[in-house]
Amino acid sequence: MPFTTTLRGCVAATLMILAAPVIAHAAGAHDGGHGGIHGQPATASAASRTVEVIMHDNYYEPEAISVRAGETIRFKVRNAGALVHEFNIGTAQMHAEHMPEMQMMVDHGVLKADRFDREAAKAMSKAMGHSMDHDYANSALIEPGKSAELIWTFPKNTEVRLDFGCTVPGHYESGMVGSFEFDAGS
Repeated sequence: MPFTTTLRGCVAATLMILAAPVIAHAAGAHDGGHGGIHGQPATASAASRTVEVIMHDNYYEPEAISVRAGETIRFKVRNAGALVHEFNIGTAQMHAEHMPEMQMMVDHGVLKADRFDREAAKAMSKAMGHSMDHDYANSALIEPGKSAELIWTFPKNTEVRLDFGCTVPGHYESGMVGSFEFDAGS
């Protein structure tokens, strides 16, 4: 076997070993993965209302959304910006845990400034041994001019601080984050 083939195999294996804990840890940041205390996905028929969210470069409209404990909301999210953005429901810690996966997607050409490269995602998925499709119940990665819908049931525990943020590298850090504010009457 040629040296370059062996070297490529060693590098690929090393990358998978090093990345596995990051990806596994980041995967827990989705789908209400922390025991449901952050909420859970729901069906459209369970939604009590629809909230429209517009993503700009680099802020959300609205910047804060009022919710009731246990409420189920249908979010219609539209990307009006020129860059790919994410609407990700979670805590600040969950967003921080997800950022390395997003950076890895940029580093491997999956996530570009203005699009999500599905072919690169397939290649990365094959190398990593798990999906890199970024298909999570609490998160939508949306290209410019596109829309997505999420349906989420918020936790009954109103002490959990949740927000929505964009963990595309640099976006959250530049202030692309909004808050969920629990109604006092909830």
